Amino acid sequence: MRIDAHQHFWTLARGDYCWLTPALAPIHRDFGPADLEPLLAKHGIARTILVQAAPTQAETAFLLDLAAQTPFVAGVVGWSDFDSPDAAERIALLADDPLLVGLRPMVHDLAEDDWLARPGLAPAFRAMAGHHLVFDALLKPRHIAPMLQALERHPELAVVIDHGAKPDLVSGDLSGWRDGMTALAAHPQLFCKLSGLVTEAAPDWTSETLRPVVEHLLAVFGPERLIFGSDWPVVTLRASYARWFETAEGLLAGLSDAERAAIFGGNARKLYLSQRGRQ
Repeated sequence: MRIDAHQHFWTLARGDYCWLTPALAPIHRDFGPADLEPLLAKHGIARTILVQAAPTQAETAFLLDLAAQTPFVAGVVGWSDFDSPDAAERIALLADDPLLVGLRPMVHDLAEDDWLARPGLAPAFRAMAGHHLVFDALLKPRHIAPMLQALERHPELAVVIDHGAKPDLVSGDLSGWRDGMTALAAHPQLFCKLSGLVTEAAPDWTSETLRPVVEHLLAVFGPERLIFGSDWPVVTLRASYARWFETAEGLLAGLSDAERAAIFGGNARKLYLSQRGRQ
């Protein structure tokens, strides 16, 4: 079963998407299940993981309600305030909904680059582990060192790195990113999403632009810890759904059928759905 492990829906009138301005004209409109369903059908994708796009619990409630009405959504990665004194209680309440499979603070938008290294986040991380929720880590390379500190403190926490930690594909300088991803991959509970790469590249990107990144991720995580995601509709700032999907297939063409099946569905099922006792 193919799974797109990273997609979004939003309704602009809700008003809490602070990053989503008219400057992003191609995606500055509402996107819902009816927009995505034909794209999934075209590529034989049966299920998705719906990921938060606003740092509010109101949006998480909106996504959970939408997921309950959308058969192809297998789970929701929501948001909660990890800095709140009652962070553990908030997470426990959210975890009562079986469609919630993970949480994602929008780390790359926070003013404090070392936020992930805060000892005060321990109650939130412990609550996530206790409720078998996945921590979606929305990082840039500068956040890798703090993420490593959090992993050392919380080896019980299931973690997936979103968008390969957003390597700088415009400059092509991958040296620090390579070392950081190698260090992250040394933690066996950590997965990495093969998603969001094209929006880190220049508009004239090709598959060869992405190849060094994909080859490094394969080398350090292996096919058993990589997970395909479209990052739709954000991906459409640089490519159609079809172009990204076909590019990913081409970059992974040298793998076995079983390895490709793991990246395009099996690993997401293991990480997100098995964690919560679902299939």
